[in-house]
Amino acid sequence: IMELNLRVQETINFLSQKVKQKPKIGIILGTGLGSLADKIKVDAKINYEEIPHFPKATAVGHKGVLIFGTIAGKSVVAMEGRFHYYEGYSLKEVTYPVRIMNVLGCKILIVSNASGGMNPNYKKGDIVVIKDHINLMGVNPLIGQNEDKFGPRFPDMSEPYDRNLIKIVELVGQKLGIQTKQGVYVAVSGPNLETPAEYRFLRIIGADLVGMSTVPEVIVARHQGIRVVGLSVVTDIGFPGTPEPLTVEEVIKVAEEAEPYLTMLIEKFIERLEDRTLQ
Repeated sequence: IMELNLRVQETINFLSQKVKQKPKIGIILGTGLGSLADKIKVDAKINYEEIPHFPKATAVGHKGVLIFGTIAGKSVVAMEGRFHYYEGYSLKEVTYPVRIMNVLGCKILIVSNASGGMNPNYKKGDIVVIKDHINLMGVNPLIGQNEDKFGPRFPDMSEPYDRNLIKIVELVGQKLGIQTKQGVYVAVSGPNLETPAEYRFLRIIGADLVGMSTVPEVIVARHQGIRVVGLSVVTDIGFPGTPEPLTVEEVIKVAEEAEPYLTMLIEKFIERLEDRTLQ
């Protein structure tokens, strides 16, 4: 128990020497979605390598930089590049930055990712607002002794993604003329992509999107009482019966094409957030 508290304290001590601000919004930028970083009025950029107890980002399309600054005048901290279970990290390591965001003062977490679409109404490049998730990673970041200082042993998950924040995102999308869909995201461990039978199974159990991230961070955010909004870019389509062979390069290309829209959406969403929601 002592260990996590100590690690967090050391990380916070290091960061507070570099940065004075207290971010209210945490952002995790997924595969091919790094350009939101350019919208941040930067106070400080710190490489993960320099930060005590931070893992290193090894995934393709993930930079590995923690950015402090403001978007639309609101104080944010953004992870440019995230960690994945398939990289060999434990979920405690994967979610460690979310622990740090909490201690820094974040009240809202915005997570983005690239995913495979299984809903017949989706097409490549669609932006989907995640309304719920299914954890099929076979593991959970809260396993082990509970850190009572951070949250309860058995956190409630009746609203993993905040309904009010979802409404705001959808309103912003309508105003911008960006059509968003809603969907259920299922997380698997990866790193291989799904077999045709797996796509069929995932669709049957109620998933619209499949990916290898996001759920661990959301579980830890909710454990700490942070409200979450999740946005996914559909980078490939895996309808049961018609999966096409796929390369990571294609995934990143589609994510990058959708990126300007997602960036605009997140930027305007942050602008719309009222200060009282960030208390």
